[in-house]
Amino acid sequence: MTAPAFSITAIDLFERPVRLRLPFRFGVVTLTACPQAFVRATIRMPDGREATGASAEMIVPKWFDKNLALSNEDNFAQLRAVLDMAREAYLADRAPDTAFGHFARHYDAHLAAAGARDFNPLLANYGPALIDRALLDALCRGLGIDFYNALKANLPGIDARRAEFAGLDMDRFLAATAPAQTIEARHTVGLVDPISAADARERVGDGLPETLEEVVAHYGHRYFKLKVGGDPAADIARLEAIAAVLDARNAPYYATLDGNEQYADADAVADLLARVRGAPRLARLAASILFVEQPINRKTALEADFKASPLGLPVIIDESDGTLDTFVIARERGYTGVSSKTCKGLYKSILNAARCAHWNAAQGGTRYFMSAEDLTTQAGLAVQQDLALINLIGIGHVERNGHHYVDGMAACPAAEQADFLSAHPDLYERSHGAARVAIRDGRLAIASLACRGFASAALPDFSAMAPLVAPT
Repeated sequence: MTAPAFSITAIDLFERPVRLRLPFRFGVVTLTACPQAFVRATIRMPDGREATGASAEMIVPKWFDKNLALSNEDNFAQLRAVLDMAREAYLADRAPDTAFGHFARHYDAHLAAAGARDFNPLLANYGPALIDRALLDALCRGLGIDFYNALKANLPGIDARRAEFAGLDMDRFLAATAPAQTIEARHTVGLVDPISAADARERVGDGLPETLEEVVAHYGHRYFKLKVGGDPAADIARLEAIAAVLDARNAPYYATLDGNEQYADADAVADLLARVRGAPRLARLAASILFVEQPINRKTALEADFKASPLGLPVIIDESDGTLDTFVIARERGYTGVSSKTCKGLYKSILNAARCAHWNAAQGGTRYFMSAEDLTTQAGLAVQQDLALINLIGIGHVERNGHHYVDGMAACPAAEQADFLSAHPDLYERSHGAARVAIRDGRLAIASLACRGFASAALPDFSAMAPLVAPT
């Protein structure tokens, strides 16, 4: 089957509030509440039939734009604006095209329009990222096919009309994808998260895990993402407290360090890692570290030369990953990995995965890689589409934090919770009064994501949401 060309008949934007059960600090912000955006898109198939799809993503402050002069409400307004801008752009051009074609032909103009409003590319891409997923969901539903098989056959029509995709043989790359039935969940240890009972000064008391000790006992994680804050002495002390918990288990464990742009340069990162390796109480943790994530501020991260400052560990970009060619630029500076996040765009993740495969094949190794990172992704459409994308491109473990910081689907209507639980009984469970992501022995079971549509056999209750209104 060739990639179908469809027209877009409607794009509707919604949001609902999300309150965290535990505060989550990343970088310069401690998050306690924020909205979640939803997109519902309707397309007209080549045979005249209509199909509807959807997507969801948190509207998170101080990640897309970390300007301290902006309030959280300012950041929310920015994200609503770029989502509305993308909606208007996609609806203004009704000519039929493939799913990828709709993305490709709007990419440059949308970035330019966002730039004219002083929105950086990472922020600008949030809008198309949600709309592209909703369109692909609609296409899969209209064709009666699941996301994995749609991508294996390249039904979105990913091709070299964007020069960044040229020379990568996308049809061959996608045809070789082999999704798994389960994936390891990498638990985030935020900068204000309690490590042991002694640290838990004000407990939530909802029966769910709160401390790292409780998380490990309850979920059985083997993979961990450890936030560091830019103060080497404080970071070492906190890592030692974390290591005391992780080392108490006999089973092997693996960790990543997330610098959240808090280190000045490559030498400061090298100093931190030297201190980690030199601390006797961190011997086992040091040996478990897989890579370091975005340690340097995005403004200067691509000026750092990690080829000249070897750290003994791979370093990846995350917040610096603004445009389709950023990973190519980062590679020249010695970075060997890049994160996948659905909020940055599914086609970017697929592009970068194909690049890694291409570069590794040329060198005969596995030097280049992708990591799977979270942005408090919520149960339902957001977590399912993110998991399916990660699974498609072959990443074996994923940072998952939304289930820990938010009380599952407790804020959703009972019928919506029941729909998702019934449609995906391997991924969800009902406990402590709500449907929530189920992590057993450190893993997520995701076989049910191979369903008609983009990884979800259920849809959220749009009637229980408010319209998303962009600032004027």
